Amino acid sequence: MKAQVFSATTSDLPGQSSEINLDGNGQINTAQKADGRQTTARRPAGWQPRRVFLFSGHMIDAPDRPEPRFPASQEAVAARAISATLDTLGAGPEDLALCSGACGGDILFAEACLRRGVRLDLRLPFAVPAFLEKSVSFAGESWRTRFCAIKDNPLTSLSIMPDEAGTAPVDANPYERTNLWLLQSALAWGEEKVHFICLWNRQGGDGPGGTGHMHDEVNRRTGQVHVLDTNILFIRPR
Repeated sequence: MKAQVFSATTSDLPGQSSEINLDGNGQINTAQKADGRQTTARRPAGWQPRRVFLFSGHMIDAPDRPEPRFPASQEAVAARAISATLDTLGAGPEDLALCSGACGGDILFAEACLRRGVRLDLRLPFAVPAFLEKSVSFAGESWRTRFCAIKDNPLTSLSIMPDEAGTAPVDANPYERTNLWLLQSALAWGEEKVHFICLWNRQGGDGPGGTGHMHDEVNRRTGQVHVLDTNILFIRPR
C-alpha cells in the first residue's frame, strides 16, 4: 500500500491549534519525541495490517456516578459483546487494534484483541502514573493490574500523547486530543481497512474526538462501524 500522510488538525477543539502529522504507518511523522529522544520502531519494517480495529467506549462507572452508564455489574456482558464482534470480523495476528487504556471498554477491548494475537497500539493522553490515577485506579486494584498486563504484553506498543506530539495548550481537552490522534492514526493505514467498534449509549454531547464524532467520521468514510449499544446490552431483567 502506498504510504499516506494525514494531518490531524486539532484546531477545531477549544484552545487547540497544534497539528499532528502522521506517516503511512499511522505514526507521528517526526524524528524525535518532544523531549528530544529518538522514536523507536514499533513493528517490523514494511508490516501492513490486514484490518485496523479502532475502539472507543465508556469507562466503568465511578462509585459516586449519579446516573448509571456502565455499571460494574455489566462488565461480563460488555466483554462478551466485544469478543463476539471481534470474532465476527475474524480478528487475528494479521490485524492491528488502536485504543486508549481506561478501565471498562478500553481494557476489555485490549484484552480481547491480545487474546486473538492482534497487535495493539495503546495511546494515552498522560504519562502512565497520571493516567492510572485519572482513568483506571478509581475502579479498583484489579483494573490497575489488568492495565499493566496489557501495557507489558509483547504485542502492545505504548505511546504517550505529550511525548509524541508535544504538550497541549492549557485549555485543551487531553482526551479529545488523544481520540483524534487515534482516529487519524487508524485512517492513515487506509480508510478501507478501518472498523470502528464502540461501546456506547448513543447519547450526544461529546464534541470532536468523542465517541460520537469518531463514529460519524468512520461511518462517513467507510461505513464500517459496529455499535455495541449499551441501552440494549445493559437492559436489566424485570
